[in-house]
Amino acid sequence: MKGLYAIYRKEMGHYFVSPIAYIVVGVFLLLTGFFFTKILSILIEQAFEMGMQGGQFGGVDVPSLLVRDFFGVLASLLLFLTPILTMGVYAEERKRGTMELLMTSPVTDTEIVLGKYLALLTLFVIMLLPTFAYAAFTFFHSDPAAPWRVLLCAYLGALLMGGVLLALGSFFSSLTENQLIAAVLTFGAFLILWVIDFGSRGSSTGIGAAIQYLSVIKHYDDFTRGVIDTSSVIYYASFIFLGLFLTVRSIDSMRWRRA
Repeated sequence: MKGLYAIYRKEMGHYFVSPIAYIVVGVFLLLTGFFFTKILSILIEQAFEMGMQGGQFGGVDVPSLLVRDFFGVLASLLLFLTPILTMGVYAEERKRGTMELLMTSPVTDTEIVLGKYLALLTLFVIMLLPTFAYAAFTFFHSDPAAPWRVLLCAYLGALLMGGVLLALGSFFSSLTENQLIAAVLTFGAFLILWVIDFGSRGSSTGIGAAIQYLSVIKHYDDFTRGVIDTSSVIYYASFIFLGLFLTVRSIDSMRWRRA
């Protein structure tokens, strides 16, 4: 555990002095703040218009719709921005030649991978926290009562989906010295998981159901509706484990090639 903590502390120190981390987090918060405000204003306008019509079409559940729409945008932003965070996790160290020093230190491959991954996950949580602050502020002033359970479930879904993206990004970063290639591979892999069920929606066959199960966004939608499905949690946990396992094997192969 000492080795894991040493790697974690080293990576966190690196992120706090890295301009890339600040730029990605800053852009993410700027965009989420803009879209949150825009979505909220549109929903309030729709609710006002329906109120002027005497409730003919029923009221608008602004808090619930806000969660669904906002977290849909948030997922798209993560798809584009998170690969930038993961692209240099191993690729940069391989390019600098510091990966060899790391592998000759008294830490195991698993400790290296878990330490780096936990540091990435911590940075990801730090990136999400400010969005919860202004969502919570809005919900405190909402009427009727805000669906807090839905909001918390949505953040759990974002955390799990982000965990998958970070694990896959770490693996692709360990395969190359080129950070741009690592980012493109991560984006491409996650985009495939995003749209894989496009041609099988509505299908009742076994193959269609299996393809739909592989869709990362399908499971994410359940969380934005306030539904915590065990199969969705298992899906994300399995992909996180797979990404970390492949990364450990990739690091292990570096040791053998340099032996």
